[in-house]
Amino acid sequence: MKVTVFGIGYVGLVQAAVLAEVGHDVVCVDIDQNKVDNLKRGIIPIYEPGLESIVKENSEAGRLRFTTDAAEGIAHGTLQFIAVGTPPDEDGSADLQYVLAVASTIAEHMEDRKIIVNKSTVPVGTADKVAAKVAEVLQKRGVQLEFSVASNPEFLKEGAAVNDCMRPDRIVVGTDSADLKNNHVIDTMKELYAPFNRNHDRMIFMDVRSAELTKYAANCMLATKISFMNEMAGLADRLGADIEMVRQGIGSDPRIGFHFIYPGCGYGGSCFPKDVQALKRTAEDIDFEPLILRAVEERNAQQKNVLFTKLSTHFNGQLAGRTIALWGLAFKPNTDDMRDAPSRVLMESLWQAGATVQAYDPEAMEEAQRIYGLRDDLTLSGTPQAAIKGADALVICTEWRQFRAPDFDQLRELLKEPVIFDGRNMYEPERMRQKGFTYYAIGR
Repeated sequence: MKVTVFGIGYVGLVQAAVLAEVGHDVVCVDIDQNKVDNLKRGIIPIYEPGLESIVKENSEAGRLRFTTDAAEGIAHGTLQFIAVGTPPDEDGSADLQYVLAVASTIAEHMEDRKIIVNKSTVPVGTADKVAAKVAEVLQKRGVQLEFSVASNPEFLKEGAAVNDCMRPDRIVVGTDSADLKNNHVIDTMKELYAPFNRNHDRMIFMDVRSAELTKYAANCMLATKISFMNEMAGLADRLGADIEMVRQGIGSDPRIGFHFIYPGCGYGGSCFPKDVQALKRTAEDIDFEPLILRAVEERNAQQKNVLFTKLSTHFNGQLAGRTIALWGLAFKPNTDDMRDAPSRVLMESLWQAGATVQAYDPEAMEEAQRIYGLRDDLTLSGTPQAAIKGADALVICTEWRQFRAPDFDQLRELLKEPVIFDGRNMYEPERMRQKGFTYYAIGR
């Protein structure tokens, strides 16, 4: 099938590459000439395991192409995916200007029937706004062309996005046609996703508004589980309980399960913070009080300060002049994404307190450099060992696999003081005490 994807950021690029991988003919459109030129040369703008090879192979095969020419992309695809950003507006709502701009562009150039698919995370009612925008532009052009607007939200996990696309646990499609047995959108989307739907039917069809809400509900539920466990960890710290034992005790209940019940130093990234905020704003706009969403957001904001509080308490508030080693800058492993990362809250608090930071991350060093530039109080170290050399303490913000089994004897020798603040509960407290460390974890 011929597919066009507008926006070659995280979602758009992964989806386009995977569709090309199974044989579809995909054209990607973006306004960033530098990004397009780099992709044509095989330079990927994001770190995502497995993505670079898929982009390269399918580009060489001619199934995946990149352009800044919107008219070329619109002429190419029967399916027009909108995968542009929806950043939070000043009031916390999702900013739809880029989505509607693409809708307008599609309407300006289309010459035949199109299915416009919202892949971006958008508030409930966006499909109606896209349809209205397309109809408005077509009317101004004085042409009558058939078009449909569908919702096909993404459910990708950064660090595992390629696998999530290749082996989706569900494919949600929203369409407002009443005739589900003879529906052009449904038939076309079934054909598009047939290569991913062979073993059992993963496709779930529903009305557009339900599909739009499904995406927000999924992310907000996961964020709620994380914030709930962080709240329980705070209780465990104060009550003398071990949150790891509690996690095992509740996770064994199949109604709860073990997914997303790991306490830590807060969630970050491009999805959870933005989506909780956007759905909260949607609720407020219709005079519905989002009590749980507010609590989730507030607990996460407080959780991102937990490590700094533990550090300050340990050093009796005397952090000025100290050097703190930091392992992990990305908000989670297997990505270089630092958007809303707990590491950023910690570093900025340490700098304000007069401390310096020696940081290491396997993938996010360039991103940290881009965000913070050159600072006297930040050293981006080339190895984990270089980051801890001469530091007063080690803090772990991201649970990268290579941090699971360090040389603790070497670590103890390199640190000024054998103290670890573990924001991801990577080690057993008793083992760390036996190795001579003062060890602070979350809820343990």
